[in-house]
Amino acid sequence: MKTGKYMVKVLLSCMVATSVWIGGAAIGTASKASAATPESLELLSLGKQFIGTPYSYGADSGDTSAFDCSSFVQYVFGEKGTDLPRTAAAQAQRGQKVAKTDLSVGDLVFFSSPSNWIGHVAIYAGGGKILHASSSQGVTISSLSSSYWTNNYVTAKRVL
Repeated sequence: MKTGKYMVKVLLSCMVATSVWIGGAAIGTASKASAATPESLELLSLGKQFIGTPYSYGADSGDTSAFDCSSFVQYVFGEKGTDLPRTAAAQAQRGQKVAKTDLSVGDLVFFSSPSNWIGHVAIYAGGGKILHASSSQGVTISSLSSSYWTNNYVTAKRVL
């Protein structure tokens, strides 16, 4: 019987040690994604109000009758109190770099274009979707996992 009680203690000790080790490992490698904040949800809600607004390359800052990708992002963030530069390339210089696997609502997602290393910017909308001004659809929501966006993904930044 002493052997049985001893084995139970050893097994319990091993289970506790394993739980602590696994928990510690999980904490060390946990996703750095943060939950959507009220601020990022408001930003997304504002941006969605412009779905269907036409695309116009080089659209003027503050003009809400038409957007290009960076003027859209600049406008939406500006309305929520975050000033951003006018171009996608300049916007990519702001904020903290975020891994694609750690994206949170409101993060900026940057893509290359045939003529520019950073040629497009979008707002991460959660659930693998981006909110952006598309040259073919105007302001729209697209799947980040589509082949076009996957092949042209460059980086993401958190500015909120």
